[in-house]
Amino acid sequence: MKKILIVEDVEFNLDLLVQLLEDDYELAIARDGSQGVEMATTENPDLILMDMSLPVLDGWEATRTIKADARLKHIPVIGLSAHAMSGDRQKALECGCKDYLTKPLDEDLLMEKLDFFLEGGQ
Repeated sequence: MKKILIVEDVEFNLDLLVQLLEDDYELAIARDGSQGVEMATTENPDLILMDMSLPVLDGWEATRTIKADARLKHIPVIGLSAHAMSGDRQKALECGCKDYLTKPLDEDLLMEKLDFFLEGGQ
C-alpha cells in the first residue's frame, strides 16, 4: 500500500483528506511544516500533500527543504492552499511542488493527481 504524508494544520481539512484517502493509502500526519520535513525523512512516503499555510515552517519553505535533501527530493509534493492568488501555482512549482491544488478540493481532481504521481508520472 502506498504511503501519503499529509501536512495540514486545519482539523476540518485534515479530516476530509483522511476520510477520502484512508481506505486506499497508508497515511502519516504532520501538523506543521517542521514536523512535515522530519516525517518525510522518517516515514519515507510515496507522496506528500503539503498545505502551504502552516505554522512553525510554512509549506513553501518545508517543500524547499525536502527538495534540497538528496534522500527526499524524489518524493512528489502536491501543494494545497485555500489561497488562489495569481502566481501562487507558479510559486509552488518553483519551490519544488509537482502540482498545486486549491481548496476547497475537487475530490475527483485530487484522486486523478494522486493516481498520476503515485504511478510514476512526472
